[in-house]
Amino acid sequence: MAELAVWAPERSRVRARLDGGREIDLTRGEDGWWRATAPATDYSFLLDDGVEPLPDPRSPWQPYGVHGPSRVYDHAAFGWTDAGWTGRALPGSVLYELHVGTFTPEGTFDAAITRLDHLVELGVTTVELLPVNAFNGTHNWGYDGVCWYAPHEAYGGPDGLKRLVDAAHQRGLAVFIDAVYNHFGPSGAYAPRFAPYLAEGANSWGRSLNLDGPLAGGVRRYIVDSALMWLRDYHADGLRLDAVHALVDHRAVHLLEELAAEVDALSAREGRPLTLIAESDLNDPRLVTPREAGGYGLHAQWDDDAHHALHTLLTGERQGYYADFGSTGCLAGVLENAFHHAGTWSSFRRRTHGRRVDRERIPGYRFVAYLQNHDQIGNRATGDRISDTLSPGLLKVGAVLLLTSPFTPMLFMGEEWGARTPWQFFTSHPEPELAAAVAAGRRREFAAHGWLSDEIPDPQDPMTFSRSHLDWAELDKPAHRELYDLHRALIALRRSRPDLADPRLDRVEARAGDRSIVVRRGATAIAANLGPHPQRLLLPAAARSVLLVTDLGVSVEGEVADLPAESAAVVTI
Repeated sequence: MAELAVWAPERSRVRARLDGGREIDLTRGEDGWWRATAPATDYSFLLDDGVEPLPDPRSPWQPYGVHGPSRVYDHAAFGWTDAGWTGRALPGSVLYELHVGTFTPEGTFDAAITRLDHLVELGVTTVELLPVNAFNGTHNWGYDGVCWYAPHEAYGGPDGLKRLVDAAHQRGLAVFIDAVYNHFGPSGAYAPRFAPYLAEGANSWGRSLNLDGPLAGGVRRYIVDSALMWLRDYHADGLRLDAVHALVDHRAVHLLEELAAEVDALSAREGRPLTLIAESDLNDPRLVTPREAGGYGLHAQWDDDAHHALHTLLTGERQGYYADFGSTGCLAGVLENAFHHAGTWSSFRRRTHGRRVDRERIPGYRFVAYLQNHDQIGNRATGDRISDTLSPGLLKVGAVLLLTSPFTPMLFMGEEWGARTPWQFFTSHPEPELAAAVAAGRRREFAAHGWLSDEIPDPQDPMTFSRSHLDWAELDKPAHRELYDLHRALIALRRSRPDLADPRLDRVEARAGDRSIVVRRGATAIAANLGPHPQRLLLPAAARSVLLVTDLGVSVEGEVADLPAESAAVVTI
């Protein structure tokens, strides 16, 4: 027997259609929940006197796709082997972002397991999965998800995700899941048919969620319960919360604060650390300020300013939101203060933006930094990586600056060996009108930036998806292996040198030069020459030993480091 339940507070009747077409009525409770117990495997709901069967908004399993019936799933039936897993705290972590569908040729949870040993060898501590909940079609970035409780069937469904998490834990790897709670995807979003999940406003991706209007309590519960499910039932160690600036909530207790409190309580019950990381465009340290100090209590946030400071300095790009970045002085400021825009003028926004981070009270590990991620690659016109344009020397310098920073560093899949495969924007919408609209919108977006329409990959073309798969054979090529070995050495150095893992921002000293920067992290110094000519850089103190160089031509003597063009060194002082 299965207990069927659905929240539909404004409906006058709810029926369930069971296996074989049999229909039963559910009973309404005072809380707006309708319930029944019935012998069922697959089921769907009918609202009022309607005849259209709809999947469960909280469906745990959608084996026939997002438009088909839901399937009962028993979380207790899976045979976990990670009883000894005690979790991994965020401080000291190194994240690795991957997309299940393009990480391997097969694009499944089980196939991803076969590459986990590579991540262990690399030295990363945490796998961050792009969204894995169900969306319409077979392949997609995952941000068009509509079933917030069901792992995508083409990836391997509920058991497949559990096998991946279980295998990661066996290898000492934590697993974070990207969760999108700011909008529903454009196809298969049936939840709003059941209850007022949507508000009148909209964001860049669709209608906003009803977080503070009538009956918002049930909507908030829908989000919080989904988050707790990934952490509890799938043993995930954390969530990356997509674009939280698009969560419009005017209640005294913001949804994010409510979620943080619930996750902290679950962490206490589970006996392991559970992490919430926000993606935010606000540059607001309140997100990662503890609730006891008046903040929302999230554990970290993505730091786009760190990306922009590094990217512009390495590539020379200055268009759009990169306009205010690009100098070594900007990078030095970000390394010391986390944000560049901290109550300062943003020419891109044409207003002041952000708020200053309290360097003495907010640790650097609360900011996730990266040279590349799915957005910064995939939202480029052709999905090109920086390895397509940067010299090997600058790729190495970028890796050094990232992995010796006071932040929590994150790599995007394949970055560790300088993958040359693009990561493009791909979709598989079955509806022709939606597919055409998405492709046309993509062309319009980049035509405004001077790109010709035939240069923009068609998101619906299967080759766009195919091109975005990693080519693991690249690892066997000397140049790629050399960059991989550098990443591995840097991660090991970060782990072995307490100075490099020290999250205290007020202990970071960065001095900018002409296409050069010198950073002091306690008794460790990092010197980087990003210019095309050799430079002699003054260290903060006399060097005692050289820990790592990116070029054999580096020479360090006393307080002086002679660096060839596009090279870096890490020394003890």
